Amino acid sequence: MQSFDLIGVGAPIVDSLARVPDSFLDKAGGAKGGMELIDSETMSALMGGINSALVEAPGGSAGNTVQAASRLGLRSTFLGKLGNNKDADFYRDNFRKMGVDVSRFKTGGLPNARCLSLVTPDSQRTMRTDLGASKTLSPDEITEADFAGCRHAHLEGYLLFNKELTLQLLRSATKAGCTISLDLGSFEVVRASRDILEEILRGYVTVVFSNEDEAAAFTGLKDGYEAMANRLGTLCPVSVVKLGKEGALVHDKSGLTWIDPVT
Repeated sequence: MQSFDLIGVGAPIVDSLARVPDSFLDKAGGAKGGMELIDSETMSALMGGINSALVEAPGGSAGNTVQAASRLGLRSTFLGKLGNNKDADFYRDNFRKMGVDVSRFKTGGLPNARCLSLVTPDSQRTMRTDLGASKTLSPDEITEADFAGCRHAHLEGYLLFNKELTLQLLRSATKAGCTISLDLGSFEVVRASRDILEEILRGYVTVVFSNEDEAAAFTGLKDGYEAMANRLGTLCPVSVVKLGKEGALVHDKSGLTWIDPVT
């Protein structure tokens, strides 16, 4: 069997990016800078109210990671559920062109997942997501065989909205011999999964990624990035707190390391 350096696990979402004024966020509701799930009718209404041009690309948190890894030369594949429409074909075809293995996609009966990223003049992005077919991926569809031949599995935090599915994915990846990384995804994810997140980090995860908002939501610390990284580092071997233009903090067995931003 062909071996892979990385298998990404998450929702294969077609991203639509639009630049909007801050006033548009009143229509979107929710907190600026976060991510909220919406239904297809709400998505259509939001997209219909945008006056600027939309930029579309294959995305999703884990999907973006896999694309970047493939460009860096890692042998990569992806596990997620595509829809039954042209968006699904667009997603699969783009992954294939980038050299990502597409044999582990599953297909559902609903339209493909979509994410609308609303970028305001301060460059902050606020996301609204219709999970479409991806949300129909069930624990019963996941087995150890989905991870066979893979060295490392990277899971996106948005999976935590479906706790039983997340646990089945983690168990299956572990049985297949994968090391596991988890990106917490958003502060809303952290708040919604607080009851199982510590157990998951302790029991399955080798590397946890968060940004400063997600780390603060999990640890309850208001400031002090070092303290946030140290707290996360008590739960799994490696913790990373991403700090935007300030770089990142990494906590591992050697202690804390500042990673300078790429300039």
